Amino acid sequence: MQHLQCCPALAITSSYLRVSDLMKFVNPLPFVADIDRSKRFYSEVLGLHVLEDYGDFVRFENGFALHDAVSLHLTIFGKVPDDHAPYGRQNFVLYFEVDDIDAAFTRISRQVELIHPLETQAWGQRVFRFHDPDKHIIEIGEPLR
Repeated sequence: MQHLQCCPALAITSSYLRVSDLMKFVNPLPFVADIDRSKRFYSEVLGLHVLEDYGDFVRFENGFALHDAVSLHLTIFGKVPDDHAPYGRQNFVLYFEVDDIDAAFTRISRQVELIHPLETQAWGQRVFRFHDPDKHIIEIGEPLR
């Protein structure tokens, strides 16, 4: 068996190494056009509590986080984005669960642009979907039991 050189203090052999041993998924980091507007939306409409607020980056207690788009574009690409299309592109869903789906739908549905009302999916789960201010798709579902 060959020992990996990346971590000499750990005698990890390649036959036992898994990606999950080295890396942990933390959270998606959606780009948002207006961090204050998005922070208010996720706090007031979804009821998430801010854990950390660094101005251009906000992390909520449940691990969900947002990043100001211009700041993140500069960090990643070294330039300001050159288009003004919405950041939500109908190809990614931010999924949240609640125990009382009916109460969540009643509270949230009046404040958002619904994609569809509360529906039972083919797999038996009740969910509703809507857009956030940047047109990201938000799905709220009940836990599968």
